[in-house]
Amino acid sequence: MRKTILILAVIFTILSVVFSVLPFDTLALAPIGLALVFIFIAFRKSSAEQRKITKILFIIAYISAVVVIGKTFLIKDKVAIDNQFEQQKKDAKQEAKKELEDLENDLK
Repeated sequence: MRKTILILAVIFTILSVVFSVLPFDTLALAPIGLALVFIFIAFRKSSAEQRKITKILFIIAYISAVVVIGKTFLIKDKVAIDNQFEQQKKDAKQEAKKELEDLENDLK
């Protein structure tokens, strides 16, 4: 039973590290929470000599949680306006109108 829970704790800890690096925002807190639960259960079922792995997993999971929370609150999303693209859109629209007018005049 302890090995199964420990394996689940390792899997969810790895997932929490992966999710904390990828831009999943607060969605990464789900595997971190599950990892912490499984790590806590494995910690309780382990003897004093066997707790080294669970302590390391606790540290990794907490660091992942801090990274996710830090990214959520400290990094702001910015949208930049591309003036060159906007000008190209206007030019293309004017050019399309001119072509339609030319076609219309050719048909008359």
